[in-house]
Amino acid sequence: MAAAAKEGGGDGARLIAAADVIPQDLLDAGAYLFVCPENLASMSGMMKEMFDRCYYPLLGRIEGRAYATAIAAGSDGAGAQAQIDRIVKGWRLKRVADPLIVNLAAQTPEAILAPKNVYNTALCACRDLGAALCTGLELGIY
Repeated sequence: MAAAAKEGGGDGARLIAAADVIPQDLLDAGAYLFVCPENLASMSGMMKEMFDRCYYPLLGRIEGRAYATAIAAGSDGAGAQAQIDRIVKGWRLKRVADPLIVNLAAQTPEAILAPKNVYNTALCACRDLGAALCTGLELGIY
């Protein structure tokens, strides 16, 4: 999903794994697309760890910047979505797109542990979201 969003954003987008993000990466960006799986009704541990590392160094420095989210979920994705929204509220970010939650319907232990195939319509939505964020920045909308 993240790769599709980056593809949609073209040269205006960067794809950085949560484990590799440093505060300077977020300072250098004009907008953010947070993409992660929902694990046990929460954002992934790596995404949470990225917010833990970057939160205080960025506090008071990125207010008003645009953000959007894309969540891969086994059922509803609401828990991960709510966590991200609460965290970025402290940064005073501005949501510029409805949450994109892709329900992969993994409900059995076997399905949860299996590699996931994200369906094409969801990948198209991710590409469109990446394109919209980058176009909005280029046009000065946000």
